[in-house]
Amino acid sequence: MISSLRGPAVHVETGTVIVEIGGVGLSVSVPTALAHATRVGDELHLHTSLIVREDALTLYGFASREELAAFTLLLGVSGVGPRSAIGVLSALTVDQLADAVANEDEKPFRKVSGIGPKTAKLILVSLAGKLIASPTSAPRAVDAPPSTNAAVTAALMGLGWPERTASEAIAKASAAASEAELASVPTLLRLSLAVLGPARASGARA
Repeated sequence: MISSLRGPAVHVETGTVIVEIGGVGLSVSVPTALAHATRVGDELHLHTSLIVREDALTLYGFASREELAAFTLLLGVSGVGPRSAIGVLSALTVDQLADAVANEDEKPFRKVSGIGPKTAKLILVSLAGKLIASPTSAPRAVDAPPSTNAAVTAALMGLGWPERTASEAIAKASAAASEAELASVPTLLRLSLAVLGPARASGARA
């Protein structure tokens, strides 16, 4: 079982990164936000799950153990395969996933390709009580240094986003970032922009 990978990204496309390990490039399926935040040459540390099928071996990678744990829980739901599970984690953070389950809100799941009303309800039932803010996720959050946070907030506001929206994006980006990434203004800015999404930039200025 391949449990984790650490190495430079040598190729990036939507939903997939290729990580070089000892001269070998391994293709890893990742949540959309992580792919958008990754550039060729970035050093990645991914927590992985190897899915073995008759016709393929597929690696799925995540920036945190919490995401990997959520992925594993989703795979335990009848009707949810790896692609649908990673689709959920591309659309929702772990905290948003936990909130949707706690509030019995199936709407976010029905927006994911491959998940219909029946499967959405099964996700709520199957994950109930399993994703409540747990001790494993609470200590994970490491805040960016105040100077870095302030600089990124100012940069996002300069691009047209309101302060509150900028702060929320930084908080979401920080949840999946390493301490080194949190200390870098350019890196945290790039991660925050990935959370906001390029399509929203023009709307922020309107």
